[in-house]
Amino acid sequence: MRHVATSHNAASAVHTLVRVALGSELPLFIRCWDGSEAGPPDAPVRLVLRRRRALRRLLWAPNELGIARCFVSGDLDVESDFFESLSQLERVIGNQSGPLDVERGVKLDMIKSGLRLGAIGLPPKPPAEEIRLGGRLHSKRRDAQAISHHYDVGNDFYALVLGPSMTYSCAVWGEGVTSLEDAQIAKVDLVARKLGLDEGKRVLDVGCGWGTFVIHAAKRYGAHAVGVTLSQAQAEFARKRVAEEGLSELVEIRVQDYRDVHDGPFDAISSIGMAEHVGQAMLPTYTKALYDLLKPEGRLLNHAISRKVGVHGHTGERTSFINRYVFPDGELEPLGVMVDAIEEAGFEVRDVEALREHYALTLRAWVANLESHWADAVRLSSEGRARVWRLYMAASALTFERGSIGVNQVLAVKTGDLGQSGFPRTRTALLS
Repeated sequence: MRHVATSHNAASAVHTLVRVALGSELPLFIRCWDGSEAGPPDAPVRLVLRRRRALRRLLWAPNELGIARCFVSGDLDVESDFFESLSQLERVIGNQSGPLDVERGVKLDMIKSGLRLGAIGLPPKPPAEEIRLGGRLHSKRRDAQAISHHYDVGNDFYALVLGPSMTYSCAVWGEGVTSLEDAQIAKVDLVARKLGLDEGKRVLDVGCGWGTFVIHAAKRYGAHAVGVTLSQAQAEFARKRVAEEGLSELVEIRVQDYRDVHDGPFDAISSIGMAEHVGQAMLPTYTKALYDLLKPEGRLLNHAISRKVGVHGHTGERTSFINRYVFPDGELEPLGVMVDAIEEAGFEVRDVEALREHYALTLRAWVANLESHWADAVRLSSEGRARVWRLYMAASALTFERGSIGVNQVLAVKTGDLGQSGFPRTRTALLS
């Protein structure tokens, strides 16, 4: 029997508390653990609170992190369109910063309602998927732990999400490209052409993932490729792919920090979706290390997510879902900061290409893959981990669509002593 929403049932009280905590007249429907309901049934956001514990999480952290903990733990579900619901919620969560961050009188009313609902108490233990790293920020050891947390989830899990290409970065959706696989191959080929790869050239791929770029560079262009990653699981998978393709003489996969690569020089270096893990303080170390590994006229392609100027980009914020669950210690820098770091290392920047809309399409394709293989994704990891991925990828797609973050390929060259670059005079010739 459905309960009528009154001021004394759970849904009515929760509906009021959530709207007060979010500080908005958000059109919201809520169903609670006792079967009670509140709010317009046709609201664009329909939430189901399955346990009292969800309310306790929200009372202690009425912000992005509190909602994320509810969703990851399964205390909260979304009945309405997932993308639309996140879009509505994101509009009103951004400035919430701490437990019960409301006026005193409202806070007292919230506490009274919480007591009546049996939801007052110590903060619940965060879901197992939440992590907080120790040690010096961006030390080699801590960076390895951060990478392992995100990438060592399981290769089979990633295969469900990423599809056959096993490429975990923005695809390039050119005219007529309709499949994720084709779009990812178009991306790695674009990188190879920008780097001017051909037979016999030596290329380093920093953060090589599961090996898609180095395999393409060797198979399509005859390049000698070295891929480095901090993920043991990625390296094992990439080595197997290399062997199956018969490319072991051309491709080497290492578990190695970029700061420990000392066997240059290389003709080209690719860094695709790796610089986000470096951190602004370490950018000079990162760009100088890559500069020193290149031959004169050697090219660097840095493919990285950027944040819009004025939008916070350090995911170490204490209420950041991304930092606690997805990319520990990750940092997004404005495009200008990245270009400055590349130039300060000695490079000449020759080309910048923005691919923001392409990443939104890529993320939506990954979400579709995850949702269509949900049972297998849960079996291969955990329900909490699958929920983390659904939330993070869908929210990221919306952020790219809004323009708060972008993704750019910056192509640079280490010029020779006399300023020679080896570049053609036109961009058309560069990509031919």
